[in-house]
Amino acid sequence: MDPILLDLGYIQIHWYSIFLFIAFLIGGTIILKEAERFKIPEDFMINYFFFLLPFSIIGARLYYVIFNWDYYSLYKSEIFKIWEGGLAIHGGILFGLIWTIIYCTKWKVSKLRMLDILVVGLIIGQAIGRWGNFFNQEAYGNETTFQFLKSLYLPKFIIEGMNINGIYYHPTFLYESLFCLIGFIILLIVRRGKYIKIGQITAIYLIWYGIGRFFIESLRTDSLMFNDFRIARIVSILMFIIGVLMFIVRGSKSRFEDRYNDMENIDEIIY
Repeated sequence: MDPILLDLGYIQIHWYSIFLFIAFLIGGTIILKEAERFKIPEDFMINYFFFLLPFSIIGARLYYVIFNWDYYSLYKSEIFKIWEGGLAIHGGILFGLIWTIIYCTKWKVSKLRMLDILVVGLIIGQAIGRWGNFFNQEAYGNETTFQFLKSLYLPKFIIEGMNINGIYYHPTFLYESLFCLIGFIILLIVRRGKYIKIGQITAIYLIWYGIGRFFIESLRTDSLMFNDFRIARIVSILMFIIGVLMFIVRGSKSRFEDRYNDMENIDEIIY
């Protein structure tokens, strides 16, 4: 599996970068369309994205580097080679959340509504971005057999891509990509619900991704570790707990109060 799509000698275009670009493009378009439905100014969203994307990438890379410091302390020049992989989604989510809080606080906009708008585009972006891991031959699982992969009715190119140095591995990138795709469909349906409350879409995202990542992570061979614990599983448990509490608290209000699709309950943004 060649991680490089195009080699021009002086510059190389990696599949990983291409899939990240596609993920940002599609996810961002979905977010902008939903923001437009709530009459949020396009300039407001463009400026939000202008800092959100680099901030999230920095967070994802910093998170990955911190938990692999034994390696990067010896090869510091490789810290900036994000095109070779090594972006941790949890770090990106954390830094994205920080920026969202800062931006929405400045302009006095509902943080929960902004997160509700954001997570639908985020989860489809995650589904797409995982394919960059496939071409980098990373984020795969434990050893398995050709017969097992064939029994999943996977395309031949995926099966062969999971043959690394003569050994077949679980395509955990694919498991997570499909899980996120299903989550995307669920969120699309849920956010059209008449009585869904502001914040509950974000809560469902946290619950759904927390559950999926917790179990998929158990198959991974490249988990970020803290002592003997897989960091992603710890974070997934926290995401699930926060999501459940948020869903319950937001749902405890009157069925007609703080509805996500209530067009009369929209912050006026003077931008």
